[in-house]
Amino acid sequence: MSHIAIPIPPLPGKQEIEVEVTINGQKHQLHYRVELFYWNDCSNPHGHRADCISEMLSSHDPAWTVYYIGAPTDEFVPITFVKEESRRLLRGEVA
Repeated sequence: MSHIAIPIPPLPGKQEIEVEVTINGQKHQLHYRVELFYWNDCSNPHGHRADCISEMLSSHDPAWTVYYIGAPTDEFVPITFVKEESRRLLRGEVA
């Protein structure tokens, strides 16, 4: 799969992102969501960060799949989700 980078303005909170792309004359809609997960929201904020991410993701909406885990800071980790139908399109399962 090819990749392109699209800068997104730094806005607070959850960001719902819809991208319409035209590839070889065919239009497609892609749906992403970026959320900041704060370490202090974990039951053990000083524990292993992988366990903390797993805990925070355990109750996420199943219509969204983790697409990318960004670089963590001392306060939070940004996580990008992709909507299920967009994920299938990205994997080439939908024409």
